[in-house]
Amino acid sequence: MKIKAVIFDMDGVLIDARDWHYESLNAALGLFGHEISRYDHLITFDGLPTKKKLEMLSLEGGFPKKLHGFVNELKQQYTIETVFTKCKPIFHHQFALAKLKAEGYHMAVCSNSVRRSIEIMMEKSGLLQYLDFFISNEDVTHSKPHPEMYTTAIERMGLSPLDCLIVEDNENGVKAAVAAGAHVLKVENPDDVHYYNIMDRIKQIEHA
Repeated sequence: MKIKAVIFDMDGVLIDARDWHYESLNAALGLFGHEISRYDHLITFDGLPTKKKLEMLSLEGGFPKKLHGFVNELKQQYTIETVFTKCKPIFHHQFALAKLKAEGYHMAVCSNSVRRSIEIMMEKSGLLQYLDFFISNEDVTHSKPHPEMYTTAIERMGLSPLDCLIVEDNENGVKAAVAAGAHVLKVENPDDVHYYNIMDRIKQIEHA
């Protein structure tokens, strides 16, 4: 068995943006006297798209549905502002993706973020040039934990799930990767995402 592609989640994998999303959404919710606690964020909401988080807040906490559109827009705006100030290239990520590309691996990003966020984050981090493409929550009907995003990416590459290694950090993403039938490398945070970690996992799969 040979791995031909590495597909990355973005937040918590290539970009340490989980707190940016959390703080941006809370800043928008705070205008209406609502917030998500750090505990709930880590246990329940981490890795879900903003629309899904708002639906859950309406179901459980009585957050008015008519505010969803406005809060979602505002949250994306706050996130983009944060990205412009905080998102910078990280050497070990650039090294990893440059080396994988030079070795002929296909690469893509599949993220529950909106298209514009992914594009800006990948540009600001200097990683966009190494990707074949990226898939956002606007490009699929179902976001993670549903496997559609990964299945779409694998089909677009013309590969089978077993040809692919998916790098993920949270439960919702791992569920999506496993359901897509691909191999998974689970990381704790972006510090774990480096060339040698990825290659160790690839060798493990290929020699199994």
